[in-house]
Amino acid sequence: MKDRYKIGEISKLYAIGTDSLRYYEKIGALHPRRDANNYRLYTLNDIYKLSIIRDLLGLDFSMTQIKQYLDDQTLDSTFALLHREEAVVEEKLHRLSEQKEILQKRIKDLELARRTPAGQFVRLTLPERRCVQLNEHITRDEEMDFLIKRLHQKYESQLRSFGTQTIGACFSMEDWVKGNSNVYRSVFFVMDDTRSQSPDHDFLLPAGEYISYFYRGSYEQNGERLHELFRYLPEKHLRPCGDPFELYKIDNRDTADPNEFLTEIQIGIVPVDSG
Repeated sequence: MKDRYKIGEISKLYAIGTDSLRYYEKIGALHPRRDANNYRLYTLNDIYKLSIIRDLLGLDFSMTQIKQYLDDQTLDSTFALLHREEAVVEEKLHRLSEQKEILQKRIKDLELARRTPAGQFVRLTLPERRCVQLNEHITRDEEMDFLIKRLHQKYESQLRSFGTQTIGACFSMEDWVKGNSNVYRSVFFVMDDTRSQSPDHDFLLPAGEYISYFYRGSYEQNGERLHELFRYLPEKHLRPCGDPFELYKIDNRDTADPNEFLTEIQIGIVPVDSG
C-alpha cells in the first residue's frame, strides 16, 4: 500500500474537486507535502483527516468548525462533536417528520376532495377563521395565480406549507350583477391557527352558519352556481350574511385538467325571521 498519493488520486477516490482540496490546505485543515517537482503528496494521515472532513460536511458542519475540531482532537472535543452531530440529526429528523405530515395531510385532503359530492347545498356551523388577503380586481386566472404567489411570498414565514394552504377568493358582486362571471375583488388564505404563535391576519370569517356548495369543472360556471345559491336561500327561509366566496379544493396546484377542479362556494346565512 502506498504511503503518499497525488491530488488527482485523492480527488478521484473521494469524489472531491481539486479546488476543494486546495482550499482545505489553504485554511490549514490538511498539510500535504511536496515532491521534487512541487506536486502535492497526501499521506495516510491526510486521508484520515479528509474522511473526517467529508463526514462532518455531510452533517452540515462548517469548515471553520471542522478545522477547530481537527486542531484540538481530544476525547472531550469528540464527545462535544458527537453531541452536536446528534442535535443535527435530530433537527433533520424533525424536518423530515414535518414534511411527511404535510404530505400525508395533502394526500388525505385530495382523497377527500375527490370523493366529495358536487351540486348539493349543505348547511354548516363553522368556527371563526383568520385570513390574510390581497385586494385586486381579478378578471383572469393568470391574475389570480400571480396574486396567490404574491400573497404567499408576503406571508411565507407564517405558512406551514403552500401545498396544504386553504386558498380562497371573494367574488366581485358588482360584476356578477352585471352578468360577468369569474370576476373577483380579492384573494385570501385561511391561516392555520394551530401554530404555536397566532398569525397576523387582515380579516376574519366570522363564526356561524354557512351554506356550502361544491361544483366541479371550470370557474366560468360560477356565475350560474351563484344564481342557484341565491334561489336556494329564500326557499329555505334564509338570507345571506355577507358576500359569497370560493375555496379551492382541487385546482391547478393539483391538476392541469380543469374538468378535475373542485371548488366550494360558501356564504354566511341567518334565518329570515331573525330580524
